[in-house]
Amino acid sequence: MADKTDSGRDYSLDALRGFAILTMILSGRVPWGVLPGWMYHVQVPPPAHKFDPSVPGISWVDLVFPFFLFSMGAAFPFALSKKKEKAKSVWELLPNVLWRGGLLMFFALVIFHIRPHLLHKTETAATYILAISLFALLFLIFLRYPVGWSKTSVWGLKGTSLAILILFLTLFTFANGEGFSFRRFDIIILVLSNVAIAGSVIWMFTNKNLLSKLFIMLLLFGIRLAFSSEGSWIEIAGKEWPGYLLFQLTFLKYLFIIIPGMIAGDILYSQSKNKPESENTASRGGIILLAVSAFSLILISLAGLYIREVFLTLLISTLVLSSMYLHLKKSGNYLSGKYMQLFLWGVAWIIIGLVFEPFEGGIKKDPSTMSYYFLTSGLAIMMLIGFSLLFNHLRLTKYFALLIDSGKNPMLAYAAGTNLLTPVVMLTGIQPFLVDLLPGMWAGVLRGIILTLLLALMVMFFTRKNLFWRT
Repeated sequence: MADKTDSGRDYSLDALRGFAILTMILSGRVPWGVLPGWMYHVQVPPPAHKFDPSVPGISWVDLVFPFFLFSMGAAFPFALSKKKEKAKSVWELLPNVLWRGGLLMFFALVIFHIRPHLLHKTETAATYILAISLFALLFLIFLRYPVGWSKTSVWGLKGTSLAILILFLTLFTFANGEGFSFRRFDIIILVLSNVAIAGSVIWMFTNKNLLSKLFIMLLLFGIRLAFSSEGSWIEIAGKEWPGYLLFQLTFLKYLFIIIPGMIAGDILYSQSKNKPESENTASRGGIILLAVSAFSLILISLAGLYIREVFLTLLISTLVLSSMYLHLKKSGNYLSGKYMQLFLWGVAWIIIGLVFEPFEGGIKKDPSTMSYYFLTSGLAIMMLIGFSLLFNHLRLTKYFALLIDSGKNPMLAYAAGTNLLTPVVMLTGIQPFLVDLLPGMWAGVLRGIILTLLLALMVMFFTRKNLFWRT
């Protein structure tokens, strides 16, 4: 496969998104809890794996969700800029934003209800066939059809599939003996739908105004502090908000990751419109050093905060960041002009996140802390820079095709893990065969890797055929 960066496109954001999705799937298939250290959610520690909100620290698995949120925020400028330019006013875009957010909510409800283990208590061949059939209906609803297809055919397929799916959800009795419920949903997709609506609105009204974005973050921080004050009107309003609604105010805390993603996205979008004024004169060795340094910051933060050496983590991170800054300055105008602004934002979020670490009892994914939002935003920027260096300068795009193609098709990649791959590998006997062939703990890790690779290859097939899911 040819290196696609030759066409001028930067696939680093797709790779970041693909990394998040595939790691999310992998972490759900591997018995990380029996592995040492940081391969499980830190607030659900072994051996009991019971939730303990008092345990500080983050693990590799705890980076997955914020990286996905960050990539969503970074995608707003690319998704909305042209629409905003064509619209007479920002308000014209609002119905489309609400529609797409509503489709994500529908997606969150449906993919949860049609998972094989929820369809029937005993997962038989009939259960898996039913799950695949329901997934096919979902495929037809969210598929972006080829341009040449008539609107009548497209809407006919979508409408028929939607009608059949709604009828099924209305009449079917699920494994728990109950019918469809708005209180059962995929929490990750529902959070994404909430912040997609709120984030889109924020971007549309702030667009190129950086100060307004920072003001909103400051306002959200004030609301967060006031919410913890017993008897305050903000606390009362939060508690009175109807819990049965799919749009929940508590989910808006993740805007602390979405907005840094937006800021990074604005930088990337602006750069995509402007040709570099100078050529790259940096050495291959220097670029490799920058990429390794960017990725190493993730390992430093995870290991340091897991063993609770917070000051040492801050010190080492500062040294690595300082080294990267000096190297960027010396590498020539091309690298400095392309990455310096993005890099400085990453530095800011990482340092703020580490300084905030003692606040709220130490960094935690659940309940998520301010340190968690800021630090993971900074680490996402560093991974973005690392991927960009690998793709745009070292020409290694073809070696990351699985990440990139999964990132291009995120809805399909996320849904296909449980809703398509699981019934397929069970029906074909692949899963039982792997269990017999690879018993035990470390073999279980290998099984998880194999199944995740199968999923990535499956999504790659659809992506290469230009079969994308879109809301």
